[in-house]
Amino acid sequence: MKIYKTKESGVVVEDNQQFYYFENEDWDSFINRENLYAIISRDLRAKEPGIEPDWNKTTVLSPVGRQEIWAAGVTYLRSKDARMKESQSAEGGDFYDKVYDADRPELFFKSTPERASGPFGIVNIRPDSTWDVPEPELTLFVSSAGTIEGYTIGNDMSSRSIEGENPLYLPQAKMYDKSAAIGPCLYVPGQSIFLSNAKIKLTISRNGHVEFEDEISIDQMKRTEEELKDYLVAGCSFPHGCYLMTGTGIVPDDDFTLQPGDIVVIEIEHIGKLENTVGMLGD
Repeated sequence: MKIYKTKESGVVVEDNQQFYYFENEDWDSFINRENLYAIISRDLRAKEPGIEPDWNKTTVLSPVGRQEIWAAGVTYLRSKDARMKESQSAEGGDFYDKVYDADRPELFFKSTPERASGPFGIVNIRPDSTWDVPEPELTLFVSSAGTIEGYTIGNDMSSRSIEGENPLYLPQAKMYDKSAAIGPCLYVPGQSIFLSNAKIKLTISRNGHVEFEDEISIDQMKRTEEELKDYLVAGCSFPHGCYLMTGTGIVPDDDFTLQPGDIVVIEIEHIGKLENTVGMLGD
């Protein structure tokens, strides 16, 4: 099932091509429940479905309420190789090689809810950066009880030039206004999405032409979802739950950098599509 947070109709649940409306529900309370799939499935049995929303007149919001957004890095081999290459001039490549093989994953705080974008929102690049890319990532929703209850799509916008100067610049490369996008819904299946080996696809368009396109299967991720989640909740509590981006395996060619006006589309099987327009921080 898919749970949408909408401006006009509140919480909308799509299940088996039928739509159910929970207009007076608090978003955070609705999603932050252990055994979420079983609870909502029970509730739907006692509820009559409504008509499908008119998506042309419905504002789909980011599925983020008061949740923090965190991220994992260097979880795919392609990401490790790219990070090592961009950091060669600063002699920082060994950091990424070691963390890829280490027991402990790289985890970092990505965004507050207020700094993040939703579907069709703006994602920024920095004016003091010369090399910028989106990072398409399967994103976990982790409840306050520490259980993985659902999935969504995340865009971890990154300055490769700033991080490449020195790995200690990572907060400036990745944490700024509109450096993250989440959406379009919270996908709550009856079992782990990893059992379906879903594909992630990234398309970047400029002036109506595709500049970059690639895809990868989530089974290429080195870490398990439970492993990433366990390390995160071992040191932090999340009263409203949290979102955890799981890293990227798609990295555009070294001669590519984003420009304002570019359209970034990330698709993940079963979840849907997240589309954003690139802007310039400060404009």
